[in-house]
Formats: sequence, structure tokens, C-alpha cells
Amino acid sequence: MAGKQFDVVVIGAGPGGYVAAIRASQLGLKVAIVEREHMGGICLNWGCIPTKAMLRSSEVFHLMHRAKDFGLNAEGIGYDLDAVVKRSRAVAKQLNSGVGHLMKKNKVEVVMGAATIPAKGRVQVKTDKGTEELTAANIILATGARARELPGLEADGDLVWTYKHALTPPRMPKKLLVIGSGAIGIEFASFYNTLGADTTVVEVMDRILPVEDAEISAFARKSFVKQGMKILEKATVKKLDRGKGTVTAHIETGGKTETHEFDTVISAVGIVGNVEGLGLEALGVRIDRTHVVVDEFCRTGVEGLYAIGDIAGAPWLAHKASHEGVMVAELIAGKNHVHPVRPEAIAGCTYCHPQVASVGYTEAKAKEKGHEIKVGRFPFIGNGKAIALGDPEGMVKTIFDAKTGELLGAHMIGAEVTEMIQGYVVGRTLETTEEDLMNTVFPHPTISEAMHEAVLDAYGRAIHI
Repeated sequence: MAGKQFDVVVIGAGPGGYVAAIRASQLGLKVAIVEREHMGGICLNWGCIPTKAMLRSSEVFHLMHRAKDFGLNAEGIGYDLDAVVKRSRAVAKQLNSGVGHLMKKNKVEVVMGAATIPAKGRVQVKTDKGTEELTAANIILATGARARELPGLEADGDLVWTYKHALTPPRMPKKLLVIGSGAIGIEFASFYNTLGADTTVVEVMDRILPVEDAEISAFARKSFVKQGMKILEKATVKKLDRGKGTVTAHIETGGKTETHEFDTVISAVGIVGNVEGLGLEALGVRIDRTHVVVDEFCRTGVEGLYAIGDIAGAPWLAHKASHEGVMVAELIAGKNHVHPVRPEAIAGCTYCHPQVASVGYTEAKAKEKGHEIKVGRFPFIGNGKAIALGDPEGMVKTIFDAKTGELLGAHMIGAEVTEMIQGYVVGRTLETTEEDLMNTVFPHPTISEAMHEAVLDAYGRAIHI
């Protein structure tokens, strides 16, 4: 039996897959999407969106405690963790059903079940009702990734949690250990620390938020310590002894191992691609450390088979997946002038308190690439809006090529920087120079003026410092 015929079958309905399906349909292709669990994938259901809802609750809680600073009175401040989680799940549910609606609107056929690719151009889906056969000249793999589990540190949902458990916690941690200080680890550390958990973060690298510029990492560390977090860098959790209601962590720093007691551990040590059970090896797909090897256009080397998003490697970000989905759909439809998605053009955002955002090269990376650079910095304490908001802790850092004036990188920490980074992203896409940015009139009073001043500072022209 040939099965149902399509132009494109997308496997995985996360922000990569569902966007690829919509774009392919817009371009007149007949599309099916296969999803084994939730429309919207991890991002909508268990990642980007519900974590932001929870972090918003902790941000409001933090502000309530500062009411007096703003001339306000707030008494009997408290929280209901179940209600915080309930709101977060409701936000995720709303968006999940929104994706279902978008599939209908764009005439994308949804098949719920687990997919395998028995041969080129064929997809088998194991559904509740049996096996369904789909055929298509083009298949897009968008199966995403899951939490990496280290031997001996595996999650049990009780004492040791992954991000999923941390989003629907069985209780409020009193003494929390977070293993890993990338975006996921730091966001959960920030959330639970703000709600009153005694929080320790362990990072194997020499600094927290290791993908960020070193100066931003140092600023973040200082802020987190001020908020009461304990940060252990160049440290490894060797093993966890699980008892009744307690975990003893053996943490090695500087060749010395010490034991520390916790009641909860969150493991956030990276991700692994969902490459198993699809039949990829038999098709001749190359897999490197759980990720599918692709070229700049997300082609796997197997004719008609593409891989996008987390399964296709770093940066593991939803917006990267979505843009790759659009790019692949346009390639399949035969569009001209399709641009590859360049990793250095993709902004990274971490929604801890203070927020962190960056695009392009760090100072170290720019030097390593042989650029002669000019660096500008501007502190939030020199920005009127940040002071008026009561959030003067932060900075913007810009890195330019000294010869050409090209904006090589921008790095920020502080209030609302995740919303502001887009200014620099657009600038880099338009190949802006320092002159364009200096001549741009930024509205006053806004925190974004700090972005202007950081550019001016790189050329010795800052006004407010």
C-alpha cells in the first residue's frame, strides 16, 4: 500500500516543525505533520513559554517585596506555588491549542503518533489506531532534543528533577542544587531563589553562563551572589547519595571533594538530540554526538531529507529552528535567493533576574578571529529610565571591527534586555556600521538609550558617563 501522498512530511511539531509546515503550505505544497506528544513541542509545552510565565510570577513577587522603594505598601506578601504552576500550564495550553488551530487554517494534515522512515520518501506512523503510511519526496526532521542525563545523576522526579519536574514541582525546595549554569539552569535557579529556596549552582566550566561574554558572566555572578545564591565554578558533582527527603552531593572543586546536603537537585547539563528509533542510520544519515550532521541549508546528504532545529545542532534555540523551517520550506518550493541561517546572527536570551541577551561574537571570540576591535560599554546607572524603574543594575557592551566599523557583537545584562537585543540583531542583518548606529535617534527616556551610548563609548563619544 502506497499510503497517503504529500509533497512534504514534517516529523515533529515544535517551533521548527510547525513553522516549516505552515510555510510549505503557504507556498502551495501539500503537507502533513507528525507529532508523538504535544503540538508546539517542548518549547510551547515544557520550555520557553511556561518557564517565562513562572519567571514573571517570581519577578512580580520580587517587586512586591520592594514596594517600599516605590512609596507603596504591600503587607502579608506570599505566594501559592500551585497557583503559579497552574497559571504557567494555562499559558502553555492556550498556545498549544493555537498551534492546532494554525494547522487547520493552513490545511496541514496532523498525524498524532511516533514516526519512522523505513525508506527514502516514506514515513510510517504508529498511531492509536494502528500504522499509517505517508509518502513524500521531501521529509523534514524536526524531532528536537531532550535533557541530557549523566550517570548517577539521573532524575527520579522526587529528589532529582529535570526541567519538566521543575515546571510542575511536587513541593517548594528549601535547599536546592542546580547542576549546570546555562540558560535553563540559571532560569530555574533564579525562579526558586527568588521564591526563597537556598540555592547553589554548580558549573563545570570556569564561569557561569559560559557561552556569554566573560564580562557579562562576571556581572551576572555578582548579581546572583548578592541575591543570596551560592555559585561554584570549575566544579563537578561526582555523585548523589539519595536518602529519605535528602540528597548528599559529592562536589569536587580544585581537586578536593566535599559533601553538601540538599532536599532537591535540578539537573540542567545540556541536551541530546532525539535521533533514535527513526531509522536514520539505515538511510545513511550521519549522526555526530546525538545530532544530525547537515550543511548550511539543513540538508542531510540523503536526497529529500532535511533536519532542522535542536536535532541539527547548536544554537539550541526555538527561533533558530523556526527560521530553518522557513528556509527549508522555501528551498523545497524552489524559491530563489534562500539565505542560510547563520549561527552568529542569532540572539541568545536568558530570562533570569537580571536578564541576559547577546548576539554575535564575544570580545574573546572577535580577537580569536583576528579582528582588531573597539569596545564600548555603558552602565544602566547612567540611564534615566533604568533609574526611574528602580532597575539601575545592568550594562550594555558593544564590539566593533576597528577598521570597518562592523558591529561584531553586542552583549547586555539588566532589565528588559531580552526585548532590546533585537535592535542590534536588525543592525547586524542590515550590515550596519558604528556611524549608522550613532546617527540613529533613540527615543528618550528608554533603556534602549544605553544601546546608543555603548556604541558612542566604543569611539570615545559617550555623553552620559
